Order: sequence, then structure tokens, then C-alpha cells
Amino acid sequence: MTTSTARQWIVLAGSCSHSGHWDMDSGYGQRGQVIRCRAAVLWEPGAPLHIEEIDVAPPKAKEVRIKVVATGICGTDIQKMNTKGFSQFCPTIMGHEGTGIVESVGEAVSTVKTGDKVIILCIPQCGKCNTCLNSKNNICAEIRLSRANLASEGNSRITCKGKFVHQFISIGAFSEYTVIKEMSVAKIDESAPLEKVCIIGCGFATGYGAAINSAKVTPGSTCAVFGLGGVGLSVIIGCKMAGASRIVAVDINKDKFAKAKELGATECIDPQDFEKPIQKVLFDMMNGGADFCFEVTGNAETVATALASCHNDHGLCVTIGSIASWVPLTLSSQLFFSGRALRGSVLGGWKTKEEMPKLVSDYMAKKFNLDPLITHTLPLHKVNEAIQLMKNGQW
Repeated sequence: MTTSTARQWIVLAGSCSHSGHWDMDSGYGQRGQVIRCRAAVLWEPGAPLHIEEIDVAPPKAKEVRIKVVATGICGTDIQKMNTKGFSQFCPTIMGHEGTGIVESVGEAVSTVKTGDKVIILCIPQCGKCNTCLNSKNNICAEIRLSRANLASEGNSRITCKGKFVHQFISIGAFSEYTVIKEMSVAKIDESAPLEKVCIIGCGFATGYGAAINSAKVTPGSTCAVFGLGGVGLSVIIGCKMAGASRIVAVDINKDKFAKAKELGATECIDPQDFEKPIQKVLFDMMNGGADFCFEVTGNAETVATALASCHNDHGLCVTIGSIASWVPLTLSSQLFFSGRALRGSVLGGWKTKEEMPKLVSDYMAKKFNLDPLITHTLPLHKVNEAIQLMKNGQW
């Protein structure tokens, strides 16, 4: 498995020698057998990942075993890997932005079959819970169950050195093979390049959807994007696609400005270049503030700044960055008295099983370009190097 880094994600693209169409007569599929392969295992929070040999059991009912071809590294992976409370889930295999090929399926699986190219869904879509049946939300009730990092029957299908290995969000994509629930996988275009469309699985969909679905950016509107990692750049792509007339990108790292402009930002500013607070700068630049602001840094203080940067009468601030649950938001009530609004967005609001394949098809139809987002390709055994590149901002 190899890894590409996309400006917020680092994509681990498969070390599998197989490419092209699946040939079941070749013996490549190993249905019904335990597969021994490699994975990057976290044994304790804050420690480096270790490349280990693991055993991946066959899928059970309503489960799918996937040969992972590519996966991204998301900021959420890194945040959780360094959280002390995560020790209860160790050992674990991180990773949740994957694409691959179905190796085998368990009983009663009907939506995918052996040999299908698939995208892994970090938020499942069961199609039956109240959320899935409600058009206004996309956080399937099953995601709350998957936080235990286990498979359907309470145990992971993966073992290492005789121990069950947890799968982050019940996925564990930093592995050459994984077993996940059918509701967490969707078939995609057979011609899709898996090493590129894997970033649609979380980072790109999160940013792009925040603009398209959560904010519903309107033609001719003004936007401000705080944070120019991969998700922030994807917000810019979404704002441009929606027809925004002015997109101001905000970051303290000027090295990111050229890429932001390439993808659609009309202006880039560094808060450190101004004596007055950035919200006042944007208020003056945009005649009362931006119509839409997006907070993509995961910094609680930036949420307040982004909200204050919205137009004082009708501005909408969408918060996307992953802020630790124990960190409080401090917001002045005065910000809301004039008409501003604040809302959250998770995975861009997409109904994953039905809409993620459409996003892949849109990429194939050249409706947007993922290529500028991908900056490195690294093998699985260099996963720690990839993580460090991301931490250092060297993507």
C-alpha cells in the first residue's frame, strides 16, 4: 500500500501488485480464508504507528472484505492518535478515507460484489434509522455504534499477535485488507483512479459539501475561508462551483496562497499582516462582512472570529474543523442579535451511500479537479513520515 498526501490528507495508495479488472480464476480472491497482510497499528496514544503482520478474517453477514488500494490521512486520525483517552481502543488501525476492491462478501450482501471498485464511507448510511429517512441530516445512527471501533458482532475481524485489533470508526483503512459493514461501502465508477478519489471519502467531501450543501452558497455571494488545509481548499472549490463572486482565503501560512488562488480564491490574506483584528478587516473589505464564512482550522477561537466576520445582518458561518469535545466555544451573544447564524457541518452533509458515488462520477466528468490537492505518494511503511509531513505543513 502506498501513500499520497493531499494537502490535508495523506493518501496511502495500495502496495497491491494487482491492477485492472479482477480475475477470480487467477486465485487472487481468497474467499472464506483468513488473509495475512500488513497494517499500520497504533499500540498506544502518542506513539508512532508500527507496521505489523495482521490476520484478517472472512466477512460475516452484511460485511465486506476489501483490498485497500488507497487511503488518505485525515487530521482526525492524527488528533485521535494523540489523545490519551484513546488508549481504551488500542491496539487500533487508523484510517477512514479509503478506496479499494471487494475481495469477498458475507451473507446477505446485495449492494456490492467481489471485484467491485468501492469507496469506504466513514459515515455509514443504513437507510432505516430516523436520520437516514430525514432529508435534513446525514449522521446515520450507526456511526454512534461504530465509535466503539469494532465490527458487527462486538469484535474486530482483525487480529495481531493474538489480540483483537480495533478499527478506527469500524474501518481501519491503514491496512492492506479490512472488513467493514456493507452500509459503510459503496460501489463507484469502474474507471475511477482509486489513488485519487480516495480523498473524496472524507476531506474533499467535507469541504466541498460544506459550501454546496450546508451553506448553500449562492451565485454572486461573498465568502471567507479560514484555514487552507485540504478541507479549506475543498471549500474554495465548492464556493467557486456555486458561483461566489468573491472568495477570500485566510491563513497565517502564505505558502498556501498560490494553491488557494489556483483553486478559486480571489484574494488571500494573513491576519498577522494587520494591526486590527481580522474580523474588522473583512468587515471593511466586504461592506459589513462576508455572506458566508467557513471555519476549517479546528480552533475554538477561530470559530468566534469567523462568526464575527460574517455580514452583520444575514451572514452564515459554517464550522467544519474538528474541535476536541472538551474545548468550549466562547461567543458573544451580541453577534447573533443582528441576524448572523452559526451551524455545523459533518462530512459536508452528504448521504454517503447514495451520494459519494455521484461525487466520484462528477470527478470523472471533470466537474472539479482533485489533482492539485494531491502532493505526495508514499508507501505504507512510511506512514509515520507522511504524518510528520502533514504536521509540519510540508504538503
